[in-house]
Amino acid sequence: MAQTTFSGPVQSLNGFIGGTSASPITVSTATNITSFYGKSTATTGDTRLNYSRLEIASTGSGETFRALTRVTAANAATGGTVNGAHISLSVNSGGTISGAGNALRVTLGAAAGVSTGGTVAAIQVDSDLNATATVPASASFIRVTNTNTTKLSNLLHLPAPAVGQVLAAVVGSPTQTHTIKCVDSAGTNYYIMVSTTA
Repeated sequence: MAQTTFSGPVQSLNGFIGGTSASPITVSTATNITSFYGKSTATTGDTRLNYSRLEIASTGSGETFRALTRVTAANAATGGTVNGAHISLSVNSGGTISGAGNALRVTLGAAAGVSTGGTVAAIQVDSDLNATATVPASASFIRVTNTNTTKLSNLLHLPAPAVGQVLAAVVGSPTQTHTIKCVDSAGTNYYIMVSTTA
C-alpha cells in the first residue's frame, strides 16, 4: 500500500472518505488500515489524538463516532478476539496517575435549565439478534474478566449512600420480588436479589 506524506495541517471542506461500502479498502494481511501515532510532552492541558464534534442542529440524529466490525467468515478470532471497539488505558513503566484514569469515560450532560426529554442514559447496551440466531448460554450484556495476576476486587465504585440516589440504605426488610440473572465463566448461574419495595 502506497503512503502519502503531508507536512503541516491538512484541511478538507468535504470530509475524508477511505473506501466505500461497494468498494472497501481491502487487505490480505493483518494491518492497521488507518494509523495515527502521537506523543505529548505537554506539562498541562489535554492532548487528544483524535478530536471530533458533531452538532445536531435540526430534527435529525446520528453519532460522533460509529464503529461496526462485521464477521463474514467461519471461525473468526481463532486464537484472538473480535471487538466492535477496544479501548485501553495503560500505565507503563515510569508512569503514574495523580488524577483520575479511565479506560472508558462516558458522560451524559445537560446545560443549566435544560430538560432533556426522551429516554437518556450515560450507557445503553443493546442486543440485535435475529429471531433465528442462536447464541450460547454464556451470552450476556456485560462480561467482566480479571485477566492478569493482580485482580480487581470491586465490580462497581458507587457514590456514597443517600436517600433516593443510586446507592440508598435499606429501610426495614423488603421482601425479594425479583432476581437479575448472571452467569460466570464456568456456566454457573447467580442471581442478584432485588425488590419492588424500596
